[in-house]
Amino acid sequence: MERPRNPEHGDYASTMAMQLARKAGVAPRELAAALADELSSRPGIKSVEIAGPGFLNIRLDAAAAGVLARDVVLAGQEYGRTDRLAGQRINLEFVSANPTGPVHIGGVRWAAVGDALSRLLRAAGADVGTEYYFNDAGSQIDRFARSLYAAAQGEPAPEDGYGGAYIAEIATAVLAAAPDALKLGRDEALEVFRVEGVKLMFAEIRQSLDEFGVHFDTYFNEKDLHDRGELQEALDRLREQGHIDERDGATWLRTTDFGDDKDRVLRKSDGDWTYFAADCAYYLDKRKRGFDRVVIMLGADHHGYIGRMKAMAACFGDDPETNLEILIGQLVNLVRDGEPLRMSKRAGTVITLEDFVDALGVDATRYALARYSSDSPIDIDIALWTRASRDNPVYYVQYVAARTASAARQAEAVGLTRGDAADFHPELLAHEKENDLLKALGEYPAVVASAAELREPHRVARYLEEVAGAYHRFYDEPACRILPKGDEPIGPANRARLWLNDATRTVIANGLALLGVSAPERM
Repeated sequence: MERPRNPEHGDYASTMAMQLARKAGVAPRELAAALADELSSRPGIKSVEIAGPGFLNIRLDAAAAGVLARDVVLAGQEYGRTDRLAGQRINLEFVSANPTGPVHIGGVRWAAVGDALSRLLRAAGADVGTEYYFNDAGSQIDRFARSLYAAAQGEPAPEDGYGGAYIAEIATAVLAAAPDALKLGRDEALEVFRVEGVKLMFAEIRQSLDEFGVHFDTYFNEKDLHDRGELQEALDRLREQGHIDERDGATWLRTTDFGDDKDRVLRKSDGDWTYFAADCAYYLDKRKRGFDRVVIMLGADHHGYIGRMKAMAACFGDDPETNLEILIGQLVNLVRDGEPLRMSKRAGTVITLEDFVDALGVDATRYALARYSSDSPIDIDIALWTRASRDNPVYYVQYVAARTASAARQAEAVGLTRGDAADFHPELLAHEKENDLLKALGEYPAVVASAAELREPHRVARYLEEVAGAYHRFYDEPACRILPKGDEPIGPANRARLWLNDATRTVIANGLALLGVSAPERM
């Protein structure tokens, strides 16, 4: 069942007859005729027409269509929630920026999209655990510590180090916490800057994400994998599966057995573990915690990880297509006057989460980043997304949230209430604009389910814009006035339209909540 693009083809269209004709052993139009006869006899069906080779064009009577307004209002926040993904335990990892600097523009996109996806998956019935992988081990942390140490001494950053004003800020904060750090020997001092610097940087990252409305169920430390011996445990498990080789003094995982372009080193000849070894241990840890599906969201520069990670899952004996899913996000630019912004006042070389929010605000940032398919590069124009006009998509949708709330307040002021559900007359919502709005509202559960299954939160945003358009056309139609005109008495039609108004606010608010965006009552 789907809504036809051409309203002349009815309220709903179905290809059921063409899909089932062969199994039924009859011609498609013959089966369509039988289905049309059966459907036409059902309550609420106004007509069923057969078109082409066997399309079914279905029209509902006004009462059957109008009942939806009542059902949406009564369901409230539950409207749109489904059990489509019930029984699935999904671990969703996103952002996972290294604790060597603020969350940059790529991480901001994943923060918005990942958080929206987690909300969608839960709305579709999945058991979801969100996770931030905290890379607090490895060479990048060494470079971070050396950069802080240099800044504390008033020296330039090492050649392979990190720059930006934030490094000096963190270094100053480390000295405030450990005033004698620079009096220690170099190695001891570096350890102080490493431990305290990472702690401070990660606290700042968490605060930034919290203020952005993104909260993780689990913050997982890479260092814990090392401290608990989980890298060795993963290696032992892979050895049991028969996919480990010892070559040139190093320990290799034969990922080429499962389509990778080359085998991967887990432990180098000097005894040090590789990053990939930690990836293996981390994946195994997630599976041991009972997650059936591990979903990892990575930036555009990580496309090469897909093959090795899928092969790694297979080496553990898992089905890579069932147990592991990797989503790749493309680049995003923040644009002013047609030119991408390149520099952050604080970070120096990249645009950060704070830069984004300062430019657009939380709501506009989240909506703008979730509105587009994550596998497409996007430019976010500051002028457009801060404009109080209908060409600004977030303003266009939020304006409906405010407009429906305003209509409800005006109704209350003149004594118009919805009344009891039993007194609702759905057949009075018979105008074309009312019917169009009802059909749009009825699509919401299917949109939520498909957006969750396809991992595409942008479907919700685009849908909300369709609902917004349908509502504006309904509200602006003189024949669909919610309030009585002049001295006219309040009648059943006014109450029915108030139900439709409030149903629209419910859907808009529920959809915006899935994107982590507010539904204001006033603008």
